[in-house]
Amino acid sequence: MPRTDLVEGDDGRSRCAWGANDPEYRRYHDEEWGTPQHDPGRLFEKVCLEGFQAGLSWITVLRRRPAFREVFYGFDAERVASMTEADVERLLGDARIIRHRGKIEATIQNARATLALEVPLDELLWGFAPPQRAAPLTFAELPAVTAESEAMSTMLRKLGFRFVGPTTMYALMQAAGMVDDHLAGCFRAGATSTAIATPTLSGPTPAA
Repeated sequence: MPRTDLVEGDDGRSRCAWGANDPEYRRYHDEEWGTPQHDPGRLFEKVCLEGFQAGLSWITVLRRRPAFREVFYGFDAERVASMTEADVERLLGDARIIRHRGKIEATIQNARATLALEVPLDELLWGFAPPQRAAPLTFAELPAVTAESEAMSTMLRKLGFRFVGPTTMYALMQAAGMVDDHLAGCFRAGATSTAIATPTLSGPTPAA
């Protein structure tokens, strides 16, 4: 039986079907998705943009990412944390981004929560990364939620983060390379190694 979840591109490489056609999706699939990301600034951006994705397709967010980066100061947490209600109102009138008050306000709150952390954001998030597993064969094998994403969500909510539900946090894990969900046969599958120990499902404990 042919595997419809994989597509061979014009470059001869097999890819996960979702990343095979649209040029922006293909670049994202080939260069970003599933690549371990440890930079705290880029991880903060991913937390916020995954929140904006809630209820939408990722391509909707991806095509607006340049505008998001502009209006949120490159996702500089200190600058975002200083944004005011006037900034929220201004962004609600900016058609280049997703104009959702709750998500805009959550981004500002998440910046403030990030600055209040007692451990670096990358250390906190990567503390929930699961051990590596065999590459999935089909999209149907991919979970929407895992014990690790539920634990991450619970911790982040306790720390004041918003729009960080367990499904959103599993999408973050996929995007940031905490899990490698490229399908077996995709040229990216297993191309990077997370080299992460088995988590405790609680993440690092913030210093007292």
